[in-house]
Amino acid sequence: MTAADLATSARDVPLDSHLHTNLSPDCNVAIDVYAAQAVEHGIDEIAITDHVDFEPGAPAYEFIPFATRERVVREAAERWGPHGVAIRFGVEITYDSRFDSAIRDHLDQHRYDYVIGSVHVYADSPYGASRIDAWIAGRSLAEIVAPYFEEVERAIRSELFDTIGHLDFVKRYLHPHVTAADLAAVPELYEPLLVALVESGTALEVNASGLRQAPQETYPSAAVVARYQLLGGTAVSAGSDAHTKESFSSGLEEAYRVAAAAGFRDLAFRRGGDRVAVTLPDRYGTPAHT
Repeated sequence: MTAADLATSARDVPLDSHLHTNLSPDCNVAIDVYAAQAVEHGIDEIAITDHVDFEPGAPAYEFIPFATRERVVREAAERWGPHGVAIRFGVEITYDSRFDSAIRDHLDQHRYDYVIGSVHVYADSPYGASRIDAWIAGRSLAEIVAPYFEEVERAIRSELFDTIGHLDFVKRYLHPHVTAADLAAVPELYEPLLVALVESGTALEVNASGLRQAPQETYPSAAVVARYQLLGGTAVSAGSDAHTKESFSSGLEEAYRVAAAAGFRDLAFRRGGDRVAVTLPDRYGTPAHT
């Protein structure tokens, strides 16, 4: 199966829990476009998880007010519910430990159906395009990934989020200096993150966008998801992380397969209340838990 096959759009799946619209600074897709695609693809439920940043000057810092984002999504939910598509009001918050208190205050004061916490890479990061060569020079792989992985662990330990998005997204920016295969050879680097997920009860996202990007595998890989389950992890989510019409539900089929192969029978999600389980379709042949 080729990378293109793995990144094809999914059909007849119950949920895509990670979608960006023109309420994010890096997307120009209207919410109704995704809703229409969900009807066409037989996807019962979608979560709109537009970006929110807390670092002044970051792309999604004060980009669209909360009230506007909520209104747009709730009104779309009313329009599309009769067509068989449930639309949830979510968010993808960029976790930055310098702004932990501000993030905490925001989530105390604003109610979302579903909250993804992610660590992103911006121009002033060690992994920015103009800095990556200098950053990797003379450093071990553990030293190279340490700033990113340590911040991801802080995000997990914050217990602010329903799920942690694209756990090892940094591998997109490390390529081709450090490949997905290089990271696969040192699974111990992931262990603190996976243990933190298990201990906090935070869900691990199987993010399909890596199938469309240089790593050509999910964030994180199937092997990492399987290790998480063996360590006692009980909650995974799955999302396409679409930013374009063409990437709607792209790779989601493979993300579901990765979750199923690791032994998960359902996806962890939230609809504004307690966590719920969204059952994987029978066709994934989910193996029994070990």
